[in-house]
Amino acid sequence: MSENVGDFARLDTDRAQRRGYPEAVFCEGKTPDQVAAIAQRFAETGDATLFTRASASHAAAVLSVLPSAFHDPLARVLAYPAEPPAPAGKSVLVVCAGTSDLPVAREALHTARHLGRDTSLIADVGVAGLQRILDVQDQLRAAGVIIVAAGMDGALPGVVAGLVSAPVVAVPTSVGYGAGAGGIAPLLTMLNACAPGVGVVNIDNGYGAGHLAAQIAAP
Repeated sequence: MSENVGDFARLDTDRAQRRGYPEAVFCEGKTPDQVAAIAQRFAETGDATLFTRASASHAAAVLSVLPSAFHDPLARVLAYPAEPPAPAGKSVLVVCAGTSDLPVAREALHTARHLGRDTSLIADVGVAGLQRILDVQDQLRAAGVIIVAAGMDGALPGVVAGLVSAPVVAVPTSVGYGAGAGGIAPLLTMLNACAPGVGVVNIDNGYGAGHLAAQIAAP
């Protein structure tokens, strides 16, 4: 089933029933007025949703309609309702190589959390200082699923996968200098990971990583 919002959107109203997870609204490329109109529909139904890639103007539009929504400006994510569901299933641990990878990592974190998983974050443990990831091995091995966001050389997911038994969802980020080609270099590294058990999502796709991890970790 679907429902039109103006002449610019068609909401997938039975996605949660069909797939077990609600629809998300990708804000990039939409006008603030369009995003506000979509938010109004969720205000009327009370259905849960995420707004991703939300600029400051998108966020203001959503909050004008859903003032109680959760908002993380760094991740460019809003969640309605603000309180996530009670966690169930296995835990999801999000790891990022550098502080510059945090926006993507936090998008993944909020996605998995608002899809009903117990989530936590470890930041700035990239391979330039390998002792940093070795220092958190106990946390890595306690996780049910691990999301690893990394730019530059993109080596961290393979390192993590070599230390744990849990599946690893790798997220290449566009962080890095010119030869990184906007995330292509880390993407190729992750696709060529030597350690088994690494799945790779698209460049900067924290939402996709969080959603996949939440599905893998489902009860």
